[in-house]
Amino acid sequence: MINTLIDNGRLLAVKSVFEGVKGGGGVGAPVEDNVVLPTDPTGFTDIASILSKLLPYIYVVAGLILLLMLIAGGIGLMTSAGNPDKSKASYGKITGALIGFLIIFVSYFVAKIVEVVFGVKFM
Repeated sequence: MINTLIDNGRLLAVKSVFEGVKGGGGVGAPVEDNVVLPTDPTGFTDIASILSKLLPYIYVVAGLILLLMLIAGGIGLMTSAGNPDKSKASYGKITGALIGFLIIFVSYFVAKIVEVVFGVKFM
């Protein structure tokens, strides 16, 4: 007889309950070695593997956001017509975009250094 554990239509584990335990135990003794655990089809085993798959996309999105913010700040400067408040707001957009991208850029190099020093593959 075989016991199965099913959750939402997925087979989670199969365990034969009438096989003997290694080294004896007789008929009817449960065997813990016959448990078949499901495999993860995504290949993500922990948070680090998820992060390593997402990092290249995060850098691309950060670059696109930098481009859009620089364009918005430049358009704001061109249309400010000498208004100091609009000019200051536009300079703030440009400065914020550059600082944010600098943080992302430095994080890329920190990830590469950690990869070399500790042997952890991020990308």
